[in-house]
Amino acid sequence: MDPTESHLLRFRHVVAMPWPGRGHINPMMNLCKRLVLRDPNLTVTFVVTEEWLGLIGSDPKPDRIHFATLPNLIPSELVRANDFIGFVNAVHATLEEPFEQLLDRLDSPPPTAIVADTYVLWAVRVGERRNIPVASLWTMSATILSLFLHSDLLISHGHALFEPSESKEEEIVDYIPGLPPTKLRDLPPLFKDYQVFKKCELCFDELRRAKCLLFTTAYELERKAIDFLTAKLDIPVYATGPLIPFEKLSDGSEPDYIRWLHEQPESSVLYVSQGSFLSVSEAQMDEIVEGVRASGVRFLWVARGGESKLNKAFEGSSGVVVSWCDQLRVLCHVAVGGFWTHCGFNSTLEGMYSGVPMLAFPLFWDQILNGKMIVEDWRVGIRIERRKKAEVLIGRDEVKEVVKRLMDRESEDGKEIRRRACDLSEICRGAVEEMGSSNANIDHFIRGIKQIKI
Repeated sequence: MDPTESHLLRFRHVVAMPWPGRGHINPMMNLCKRLVLRDPNLTVTFVVTEEWLGLIGSDPKPDRIHFATLPNLIPSELVRANDFIGFVNAVHATLEEPFEQLLDRLDSPPPTAIVADTYVLWAVRVGERRNIPVASLWTMSATILSLFLHSDLLISHGHALFEPSESKEEEIVDYIPGLPPTKLRDLPPLFKDYQVFKKCELCFDELRRAKCLLFTTAYELERKAIDFLTAKLDIPVYATGPLIPFEKLSDGSEPDYIRWLHEQPESSVLYVSQGSFLSVSEAQMDEIVEGVRASGVRFLWVARGGESKLNKAFEGSSGVVVSWCDQLRVLCHVAVGGFWTHCGFNSTLEGMYSGVPMLAFPLFWDQILNGKMIVEDWRVGIRIERRKKAEVLIGRDEVKEVVKRLMDRESEDGKEIRRRACDLSEICRGAVEEMGSSNANIDHFIRGIKQIKI
């Protein structure tokens, strides 16, 4: 064997192709950081659009993770929420060819494997053409993946969610493998936007041809769903999470919002974040603002572009509004006692890792089921709901009451939620310890990269 060839075989080169959205890019990057940490002979080429490189290119990362770019052939991150199906169509139709051209340029060493987001429809077929094994990374809960894969059961039981009537909202869905008994109202309306779900179904068909499936969750959080999917898909399944940036918790910096938290009493601050993609209506936001203000609770609020308006609305109140913050570091601060969350899965994992009780306020898609799991299955939070089903908005009085309830550490409910949150935090932290389940699964995946054959 040529000595140069022998040298190259010792090294593994993983190409990472995330779905172009913050909630998908972040866990993919966290996975890649874990991969290079576990294997000193592994390098990663992390593929993003030119726009996304401008957004994240300056973020700290290990030396063995390198960026490569695709041209900006899809709608900008600034407007993708305005026409979501158009954005999905663009990713599926325009990025496959430039990605394949990019692979042609990566030859030192050539790619050993591709890790692609499950929603990147064309990744598996590109890998098959190039004789490169493809691993699929699923960035939502394992539980909702099982729901998606069993949508036919919803139809056969008369629970296809186009526009569920009030009379059916309380019906229990207890026949989906891996899904705990769940009220119909707590499932996302899969068929309401039929185009979007049909696009997802195409990706699930491709998933079955991937060489393995990676989850961002921890095995201990979703045992039943993961065990079932392992058997159903007949490919290796690795729970590698929580894939969150826990290694950055003590970077030595002291931004203003951290210094402010240092000055607050223990567990007194409500952290408020509505995510990075969709948000509520202006009228609903006004009710939330007035309710939080009336509660008198200290807060740290991430505005993501609307900080000037919020600062004016909260003038004289006991809170801080910022445009961005290190969310996990904030959640793990001793002063933070509650987390108002949109229930995106990354935020859900960060909330559980931190051990902070959550106020579930889901907006869309998987967030709806995540909110139910937070409140009823993991029992680490409470939900905010309309007092009357016919009301369009959740009023400021409801907001005030639920915020005060979440932040009450002395009530029996408050004590139980905090005990459960501490238990879940220990489970999450244990999974990413040296001998934890997450590291064991990542090591199994790395060993499998060289053994997988097309």
